[in-house]
Amino acid sequence: MSAPIAAGLAHTRRVCSLYKKSLRNLESWYDRRHIFRYQAVLMRARFDQHKNEKDPAKVAQLVADGEQELFEKQHYQPKKFPMSPGGVAFEREVIPPDWVLDYWHPLEKAQFPDYFARREKRKEEYVVWWEKQYGKSSANDSSHH
Repeated sequence: MSAPIAAGLAHTRRVCSLYKKSLRNLESWYDRRHIFRYQAVLMRARFDQHKNEKDPAKVAQLVADGEQELFEKQHYQPKKFPMSPGGVAFEREVIPPDWVLDYWHPLEKAQFPDYFARREKRKEEYVVWWEKQYGKSSANDSSHH
Protein backbone atom coordinates (compact mmCIF):
# COMPACT_ATOMS: atom_id res chain seq x y z
CA MET A 1 0.00 0.00 0.00
CA SER A 2 1.42 3.36 -0.92
CA ALA A 3 2.05 6.04 1.69
CA PRO A 4 -0.64 8.52 0.53
CA ILE A 5 -3.31 5.81 0.54
CA ALA A 6 -2.23 4.60 3.98
CA ALA A 7 -2.21 8.17 5.30
CA GLY A 8 -5.68 8.72 3.84
CA LEU A 9 -6.97 5.57 5.54
CA ALA A 10 -5.40 6.60 8.83
CA HIS A 11 -7.02 10.02 8.53
CA THR A 12 -10.40 8.49 7.66
CA ARG A 13 -10.23 6.17 10.65
CA ARG A 14 -9.25 9.04 12.91
CA VAL A 15 -12.20 11.14 11.72
CA CYS A 16 -14.63 8.20 12.06
CA SER A 17 -13.29 7.47 15.54
CA LEU A 18 -13.72 11.12 16.52
CA TYR A 19 -17.28 11.09 15.20
CA LYS A 20 -18.21 7.92 17.07
CA LYS A 21 -16.61 9.09 20.33
CA SER A 22 -18.46 12.38 19.95
CA LEU A 23 -21.77 10.56 19.50
CA ARG A 24 -21.10 8.41 22.57
CA ASN A 25 -20.27 11.55 24.52
CA LEU A 26 -23.56 13.16 23.43
CA GLU A 27 -25.40 10.01 24.60
CA SER A 28 -23.86 10.49 28.02
CA TRP A 29 -24.92 14.13 28.22
CA TYR A 30 -28.46 13.82 26.81
CA ASP A 31 -30.62 11.03 28.21
CA ARG A 32 -33.79 12.05 26.32
CA ARG A 33 -33.73 10.48 22.88
CA HIS A 34 -35.21 13.41 20.99
CA ILE A 35 -32.75 15.86 22.54
CA PHE A 36 -29.85 13.53 21.81
CA ARG A 37 -30.95 13.15 18.18
CA TYR A 38 -31.18 16.93 17.78
CA GLN A 39 -27.67 17.40 19.16
CA ALA A 40 -26.38 14.51 16.99
CA VAL A 41 -27.80 16.16 13.85
CA LEU A 42 -26.12 19.45 14.80
CA MET A 43 -22.83 17.66 15.35
CA ARG A 44 -23.13 15.79 12.03
CA ALA A 45 -23.71 19.12 10.29
CA ARG A 46 -20.43 20.37 11.79
CA PHE A 47 -18.62 17.31 10.40
CA ASP A 48 -20.30 17.61 6.98
CA GLN A 49 -19.41 21.30 6.80
CA HIS A 50 -15.74 20.37 6.34
CA LYS A 51 -16.00 17.03 4.52
CA ASN A 52 -14.74 18.43 1.19
CA GLU A 53 -11.73 20.23 2.67
CA LYS A 54 -8.62 19.53 0.53
CA ASP A 55 -5.82 21.33 2.41
CA PRO A 56 -4.03 18.64 4.50
CA ALA A 57 -2.75 21.15 7.06
CA LYS A 58 -6.23 22.57 7.66
CA VAL A 59 -7.74 19.05 7.79
CA ALA A 60 -5.16 17.98 10.38
CA GLN A 61 -5.88 21.12 12.41
CA LEU A 62 -9.66 20.52 12.25
CA VAL A 63 -9.25 16.95 13.52
CA ALA A 64 -6.88 18.08 16.29
CA ASP A 65 -9.32 20.83 17.29
CA GLY A 66 -12.18 18.33 17.29
CA GLU A 67 -10.26 15.92 19.51
CA GLN A 68 -9.36 18.78 21.87
CA GLU A 69 -12.99 19.91 22.04
CA LEU A 70 -14.11 16.33 22.75
CA PHE A 71 -11.55 16.10 25.54
CA GLU A 72 -12.74 19.37 27.07
CA LYS A 73 -16.43 18.40 26.87
CA GLN A 74 -16.11 14.83 28.13
CA HIS A 75 -18.89 13.66 30.38
CA TYR A 76 -17.79 13.23 33.99
CA GLN A 77 -19.44 9.81 34.16
CA PRO A 78 -19.70 8.38 30.63
CA LYS A 79 -22.21 5.66 29.82
CA LYS A 80 -20.73 2.21 29.47
CA PHE A 81 -22.29 -0.89 28.01
CA PRO A 82 -22.93 -3.46 30.76
CA MET A 83 -20.67 -6.18 29.31
CA SER A 84 -17.88 -3.78 28.22
CA PRO A 85 -14.82 -3.03 30.38
CA GLY A 86 -15.97 -0.73 33.14
CA GLY A 87 -19.60 -1.85 32.74
CA VAL A 88 -21.63 -3.20 35.65
CA ALA A 89 -21.64 -6.78 34.31
CA PHE A 90 -18.09 -6.90 32.90
CA GLU A 91 -16.53 -10.32 33.58
CA ARG A 92 -19.38 -11.14 35.92
CA GLU A 93 -19.87 -14.57 34.38
CA VAL A 94 -16.69 -16.48 35.11
CA ILE A 95 -15.96 -19.20 32.58
CA PRO A 96 -14.16 -22.02 34.36
CA PRO A 97 -10.89 -23.23 32.85
CA ASP A 98 -10.77 -26.56 31.03
CA TRP A 99 -8.65 -28.31 33.69
CA VAL A 100 -11.61 -28.23 36.10
CA LEU A 101 -13.11 -31.12 34.12
CA ASP A 102 -10.11 -33.27 35.06
CA TYR A 103 -11.32 -33.20 38.67
CA TRP A 104 -14.81 -34.48 37.93
CA HIS A 105 -15.73 -37.74 39.66
CA PRO A 106 -15.79 -40.79 37.35
CA LEU A 107 -19.54 -41.14 37.92
CA GLU A 108 -20.02 -37.57 36.69
CA LYS A 109 -17.86 -38.26 33.64
CA ALA A 110 -19.88 -41.41 32.94
CA GLN A 111 -22.92 -39.24 32.23
CA PHE A 112 -21.15 -37.78 29.18
CA PRO A 113 -19.09 -40.69 27.76
CA ASP A 114 -18.79 -39.39 24.20
CA TYR A 115 -17.63 -35.95 25.28
CA PHE A 116 -14.98 -37.23 27.70
CA ALA A 117 -13.73 -39.88 25.24
CA ARG A 118 -13.26 -37.16 22.60
CA ARG A 119 -11.68 -34.87 25.20
CA GLU A 120 -9.13 -37.50 26.25
CA LYS A 121 -8.24 -38.10 22.59
CA ARG A 122 -7.73 -34.38 22.02
CA LYS A 123 -5.60 -34.08 25.15
CA GLU A 124 -3.35 -36.88 23.83
CA GLU A 125 -3.14 -35.14 20.45
CA TYR A 126 -2.21 -31.91 22.20
CA VAL A 127 0.58 -33.62 24.15
CA VAL A 128 1.96 -35.07 20.91
CA TRP A 129 1.80 -31.63 19.27
CA TRP A 130 3.48 -30.00 22.30
CA GLU A 131 6.33 -32.50 22.36
CA LYS A 132 6.83 -32.11 18.60
CA GLN A 133 6.81 -28.31 18.94
CA TYR A 134 8.84 -27.87 22.14
CA GLY A 135 10.40 -31.26 22.87
CA LYS A 136 9.78 -33.63 25.74
CA SER A 137 10.06 -32.22 29.22
CA SER A 138 12.43 -33.88 31.62
CA ALA A 139 11.40 -35.00 35.10
CA ASN A 140 13.31 -32.16 36.82
CA ASP A 141 11.73 -29.46 34.55
CA SER A 142 8.27 -30.04 35.94
CA SER A 143 7.00 -27.42 38.36
CA HIS A 144 3.85 -29.43 39.15
CA HIS A 145 4.53 -32.34 41.49
